[in-house]
Amino acid sequence: MKKVLLLLIVILFQNCNPSKSENLSDLNSQETDYQVKLEPNRYNVGFLIMDGVYNTELTAPYDIFQHTVFRQNIKAMNVFTVANTKDPITTFEGMRILPDFNYLEDDLPTIDVLVVPSAEHHLDTDLEDEAMIDFVKKVDENAKFITSHCDGAFVLAKAGLLDGKVSTTFPSDIDKMKAMFPDLDIRKDVLFVHDGKYITSAGGARSFEAALYLCEYLYGKEISQSLAGGLVIDWNLQNVAHIVIDKSE
Repeated sequence: MKKVLLLLIVILFQNCNPSKSENLSDLNSQETDYQVKLEPNRYNVGFLIMDGVYNTELTAPYDIFQHTVFRQNIKAMNVFTVANTKDPITTFEGMRILPDFNYLEDDLPTIDVLVVPSAEHHLDTDLEDEAMIDFVKKVDENAKFITSHCDGAFVLAKAGLLDGKVSTTFPSDIDKMKAMFPDLDIRKDVLFVHDGKYITSAGGARSFEAALYLCEYLYGKEISQSLAGGLVIDWNLQNVAHIVIDKSE
């Protein structure tokens, strides 16, 4: 009798406490089933991420653009990440992120604004990734804006998007970019450059300002100052060293 009772207790315990592998399986299923919700009548803003992406160049514009959903009477932004995998990517600082879309396999939404944050290997092996470069070129065909932060400008340059354009990048990498792309017009002593539909920025914490500039361009000064205030950023475009190339002049 005691043996029977003991067996029943063991069975009940196992049923009430699913194994670790079962819990992980459920979690993986939830991750696989997750789909980012894209609201209609908004700009779709895709962030190109990969292993080694730097936190600030990703999160600074992401924060600014995501906060547009809390402002009234504007065409706000859907923000999402794209990578060459659905597996977690690891940032340079060690943060693990699950991409929303795999650009190699998924049917992607139209991307109105592509953001290319800097990554650890944007000066070398990433530029040899033909699939990634081709993805950037394809998005460029219909995108309204392509933006880069820090060494993300190297990706735009490799894709040929900065030919005939004025651009900038991380201050200490400007000479490297000039050596790698000698025909490009790359400027020093500015925090961002807007030429046509391309916005390149010095990156780092100043990525906030390049993102705020795009919001001011799209929505006006009142909205950009409201977004800055919500993130406790002292924002005044006139105080930011930048270049805007006006082709209509």
